[in-house]
Amino acid sequence: MSQLLKFYPENPNPRHLQAILDCLSEGGVIIYPTDTVYSIGCSIEHPKAIERVAQIQRKKAEQTDFTVIFNDLSMLSDYTTPISNHVFKMLKRGTPGPFTFILEANNRVPKLFKRSKKSLGFRVPDHELPRLIVQELGLPIISSSVRDQDEVIEYTTDPELIFERFGKLVDLVVDCGIGDNNVSTVVDMTSGEPEIIRQGKGELEDLL
Repeated sequence: MSQLLKFYPENPNPRHLQAILDCLSEGGVIIYPTDTVYSIGCSIEHPKAIERVAQIQRKKAEQTDFTVIFNDLSMLSDYTTPISNHVFKMLKRGTPGPFTFILEANNRVPKLFKRSKKSLGFRVPDHELPRLIVQELGLPIISSSVRDQDEVIEYTTDPELIFERFGKLVDLVVDCGIGDNNVSTVVDMTSGEPEIIRQGKGELEDLL
């Protein structure tokens, strides 16, 4: 039975946080807020849950470019190849913040996502909840934006409307109030210099 869980990041209820962690640890799929839009996600260590997220988005897991949520940059070395000090400084300036960074992935990533593509898009959102989840879980979580069926409004911002639409598809919807409807800026860092792939909420000058 799916649940709509009210959560206050500035004053988190330990029982509610534990419910979120238990759901993810058991291979559940949740919807949660970020500093940009609400996202569908799961633990990176549960392949079947990753497949469920892809199915909800009407895609195949191996064809989906998932974004991975970290709580800080300390998790980078577990999933990416070594980066230069120059790149690290730019990542540091942009985290936490409204950026998705693309880096070269290490050999662990293709196995996790069952695909040959060796790159990783990751975020450290400027929102307490996803960072707290990753910190307490000890693992990154997947992020795939909740899109609206409306042709004008691209992203659903109201968690109660999200629950009405996705409640039967996910295990938990975390309600932290009305979300933003502006996506993250996607920055390709694989060349060592930032290349904007998608302009969103983040501005390039914040990284330089």
